[in-house]
Amino acid sequence: MTSPATSAGRRLGQLAELPVTVLRGVGPGVAADLAELGITTVFYLVTHYPRRYIDGTRMVTIDQLAEGEKATVLASVTRVSAPPSRQGRGRRAPARVQVDLADRGGRIGVVFFNQAWRAKQLPVGALVLAFGPVSSYRDRLQMVNPTVEVLRGPDEGTTEDGGPASGRIYPVYPLTDKAALTSARVGRLVHEALDRAGEFADPVPGEARSRLGLVDRTTAFAGIHRPASMAEVEPARRRLAFDELLRLQLALVLRRQRLHEDARGIRHALERAEGGATLIEQFTGGLPFPLTGAQARAIDDLAVDLGGPLPMHRLLQGDVGAGKTVVAVAALLIGVEGGHQGALMAPTEVLAEQHATEVRRLVAGLVVSDPSTLEGRRPLQVALLTSRTAASERASVQAGLADGSVDLIVGTHALLTDRVAFDSLGVVVIDEQHRFGVEQRAALRDKGRGDDGTGRDPDLLVMTATPIPRTAAMVVFGDLDMTVIDELPPGRQPVATAWLRTPLESGQAWARVREQVGSGHRAFVVCPLVEGSDKIEAASATAEAGRLADDELAGLRVGLLHGQMRPADKEQAMDAFRSGELDVLVATTVIEVGVDVPEASVMVIEDADRFGIAQLHQLRGRVGRGGEPAWCFLLSESDSPESTARLEAMERSTDGFVLADVDLELRGEGTLLGARQKGRSDLKLAKLLSDRDLVVDARGLAVDLVDGDPRLDDHPLLGEELRLFIDDDEAEFLFKS
Repeated sequence: MTSPATSAGRRLGQLAELPVTVLRGVGPGVAADLAELGITTVFYLVTHYPRRYIDGTRMVTIDQLAEGEKATVLASVTRVSAPPSRQGRGRRAPARVQVDLADRGGRIGVVFFNQAWRAKQLPVGALVLAFGPVSSYRDRLQMVNPTVEVLRGPDEGTTEDGGPASGRIYPVYPLTDKAALTSARVGRLVHEALDRAGEFADPVPGEARSRLGLVDRTTAFAGIHRPASMAEVEPARRRLAFDELLRLQLALVLRRQRLHEDARGIRHALERAEGGATLIEQFTGGLPFPLTGAQARAIDDLAVDLGGPLPMHRLLQGDVGAGKTVVAVAALLIGVEGGHQGALMAPTEVLAEQHATEVRRLVAGLVVSDPSTLEGRRPLQVALLTSRTAASERASVQAGLADGSVDLIVGTHALLTDRVAFDSLGVVVIDEQHRFGVEQRAALRDKGRGDDGTGRDPDLLVMTATPIPRTAAMVVFGDLDMTVIDELPPGRQPVATAWLRTPLESGQAWARVREQVGSGHRAFVVCPLVEGSDKIEAASATAEAGRLADDELAGLRVGLLHGQMRPADKEQAMDAFRSGELDVLVATTVIEVGVDVPEASVMVIEDADRFGIAQLHQLRGRVGRGGEPAWCFLLSESDSPESTARLEAMERSTDGFVLADVDLELRGEGTLLGARQKGRSDLKLAKLLSDRDLVVDARGLAVDLVDGDPRLDDHPLLGEELRLFIDDDEAEFLFKS
């Protein structure tokens, strides 16, 4: 029996109702500064966590510094000067700000070049933290252009314990240049809030806390904001991180349960029709290659779901080239076998068009029953519907969907419009799931119920072309069952990858392109990602195609493909490349997913540092699909730490799941959770890579709690907190009576 949560004490919901102006000294000006940090209530204040800590017990004083080392200096500003720049031989010397810092051990000079604003940022009397290399000038130690953070302003006096110099732990809070606040000011407000709040109510049952080794919430807030030692910080962070993950998992488990409660599923008939093979057997038997074991297992997973009484809600993950499309088509055909229709939705016209071409190729020759024909059967019909579809063709496709003569539809958001109605929608596949929200998913599902609401819920399969670490997927897609295709088709060789750092080294890439074209193969050249404008990106690709045709690739047949081209021109360019009329295709990222040209053996990515790991891996996956050796060249002169980490990771590994871990570590949770479903809160403290055990534990507790208490009636604190982090519509759905 799970012991109850501690209901006595201060609830987060109460803090959410208190504006920050209830705290001493918070008038309109300070309230406006706090609002710049997203802090408008006491709740947001106490959940504005330190980003790091200064351990005053281990600080080194200035007299202990040595030339040539990197050091952190905690000291007060004693002098600031900005001498006028000198003119010299027609050139103006860089602007210079000189600052003197002092602590109990001595003094050090700090010089900033071309940072005139530092004179205002660092007034005399301010307590600052400076980090950088220590050098010497005129027999005096100095730091040049260090990183500096103002901890306490000159008019703020000292904290009760004297700050970090006293040998205590000093929290450093995230700030913004727009707010006239220091870390010390934020810290004092947090301390006051915690003092006045008193003990906190704890929503996690005591038995669960003991079993999972978690401190109580009061201890956690004290340990994160005012630890007596660094040993208190990590247990506090883990507890508050667990709370973040638990709220997410509760929302996912409740959503899944509500969907099942409301579901009107379709039991798809999986038995063999008398006297012949099923559509699936015809389909797999007609493929020019055998299924991999992972593909066969994935299709079996889907078949079990599709034959059950509840609608399928499944995520299909697989690395580049693992054959997810074949598995998705198999699911759609199971629906068609039972007399229903299938829909595949993609986020862009380019990807939808590529999917339509691929699906038509895969199902060519398949027939379905049709009593309205003399033979009693007809060819399986596949249609495409996007915003680019001509009006006359659009009307024809919509009519075919309404009367059932279109069996499979591939499209974009155009499938969600009111004019699209299905005769009987049985299976939905959504590609690039992270680009769609819950609303779009629900809108397409509702197409199965029809305008009168009497229909059935279609089964749902969502796919992602970008592998996601399993624990991360549990957070982002935790309301879905998961199937992973962890095997590549036989014959697929790893793509040899090299980062070429100089123009001289880049010659290796162009030499390889020429060699491979001479052997009958083809090559992609991807132009740099240009932020903010498809037109600029198109112009960049156009110019580069012309330059390469006149220079490095002179004599080769060079084509062009970018998102601003008309659909017919794009299709013509791809057809010419596939058929061999073109040797090299210069393109933007429109080729990132869905393009399959087995003869392509070289991928050259220019300015590769502008792309993320996921994009680089997807682009690399466009070559080596014919079973022969293939190469990917990453051209970049960047030596920034972030670029170096990404490009070296690409050289080291061709495993998408390994790279997904690297990407998550480099970019953090923010980008991944930016693709979250409606009603999810961001993670402030939880780290999906290092906190994998917390993710699993939070999931397990959420399932246990909801299974035994479907409305959280016995855990009102959890229900109340969950409402704090989701919007009203989601709350109404999750907690409806």
